[in-house]
Amino acid sequence: MLKVNNITKIFGGLTALEDVSLSVCRGSITGIIGPNGAGKTTLFNIITGLYTQSAGEVFLEGKNISYFPPETLAGLGLVRTFQNVELFGQMTVWENVMVGLHTKSRSGFFSCAFKLPRQIREEKFIREKSMYWLDFTGIADIARMRADNLPFGKSRLLEISRALALEPRIVLMDEPAAGLNSRETLQLAAVIRRIKELGITVVLVEHDMDLVMDICESIIVLNLGKKLAQGTPREVQENPEVIAAYLGEA
Repeated sequence: MLKVNNITKIFGGLTALEDVSLSVCRGSITGIIGPNGAGKTTLFNIITGLYTQSAGEVFLEGKNISYFPPETLAGLGLVRTFQNVELFGQMTVWENVMVGLHTKSRSGFFSCAFKLPRQIREEKFIREKSMYWLDFTGIADIARMRADNLPFGKSRLLEISRALALEPRIVLMDEPAAGLNSRETLQLAAVIRRIKELGITVVLVEHDMDLVMDICESIIVLNLGKKLAQGTPREVQENPEVIAAYLGEA
């Protein structure tokens, strides 16, 4: 589904990523872990078009998407969420998800200004589809609440709802469990499993090892900008290099 070949990213004199290659299988849940400063978010930013790599290529289902801007990648079915929740605070929860359906909108200024039948049908579709995704993540009951009044856990679910509204083929989540309590983390795990059941590929950067080991089928480990290991949760847990990177060698 996703393939990264020999990605290197240099910021001035700092090499954030060095010759990183990895692959993600279609329909899987893949975790990317590593100590702080390992280059995890930088890798996400390159894959999703926010950063430009110094070297290397990114492929989505065999298509070279290197240097594509985020809006083009969204149209191709690759979306993401962020470490820091990015919402439109003055809008309602429902409206935030409706924004996520912008790629489905075809009505122009004239149609919207005069409320032509096509625009009315389109708006009805967007409203119904937005509510579907809010129900999917379990927050339909707060659809009319303003986004800036949400507790943090609900904000996370709203951001995921908005990403899903684009009906992506692959979702990248950057530390989705950060700031969540144990109950909210369990709810998040259930939502991610449901996303996989829809046939959507999930890749997440995460520090919550219990969550990663519970839901991920494959785990990629980065350390100091380099790929350290890739394998099943058990293989990664038993890898001496991974243990040394996290705990230090004797």
